[in-house]
Amino acid sequence: MAKKIRVTVWGENAHEKVTKETQKFYPDGMHTFIADFLNKNDDIEAKTAVLDEPEHGLTEKALDNTDVLTWWGHIAHGEVNDAIVQRVYERVMSGMGIICLHSAHFSKIFTKLMGTTCNLKWREVGEREVLWVTRPGHEILRGIDDHFIIDQVEMYGEFFDIPEPDETILISSFEGGEVFRSGCTWRRGAGKVFYFRPGHETYPVFYNKGVQTVITNAVRWARPTGKNVSTCSNREMGWFLK
Repeated sequence: MAKKIRVTVWGENAHEKVTKETQKFYPDGMHTFIADFLNKNDDIEAKTAVLDEPEHGLTEKALDNTDVLTWWGHIAHGEVNDAIVQRVYERVMSGMGIICLHSAHFSKIFTKLMGTTCNLKWREVGEREVLWVTRPGHEILRGIDDHFIIDQVEMYGEFFDIPEPDETILISSFEGGEVFRSGCTWRRGAGKVFYFRPGHETYPVFYNKGVQTVITNAVRWARPTGKNVSTCSNREMGWFLK
């Protein structure tokens, strides 16, 4: 039997305590909802971690048992300990995959990986979003046609201050006319990074089958597949003759 992909679904679990709409759609938390639909796949084993656990649930042992980390944050980015961010960063550089969802564009880990402000335009009026496929056949888009629709969302618009992605696989259009790079990939060290725009806390976005398909595929894409990055060293002349 093939080894399962070990996923840690991280959420700040803050809106779930104070926001009625979030409590309505995600009574056990968005992190639990995401882990539950991932665990419906035979090749994935997902567990959860949240902000108010010791070390935010991201202990050395927890990360030792994580192939792919998903990250959702919004109102508590500043409460994430810098030492834990550095720990996660080093794991990504060593090969762990990471998927940053929606407002995680402002998370400490995403901005550290990007090296930019990750700022963007936004508007929250519950408008329609169409996500258009720009890389047909990409592994993350398996099972997605040329587009899918989310009926009510918060708008994110360009300019999105990120480094040029290795791949832009989804572009969103909104009722107000804005567009946004909603599915972007990068390599950082030996690790793979995927940013996926959908996931607002007051709309049932994670119930959308297209959203679930993309996140599930992204877990498979982001899993470690090779060796860690080699360390730098001073190589002697003539080493190839020895």
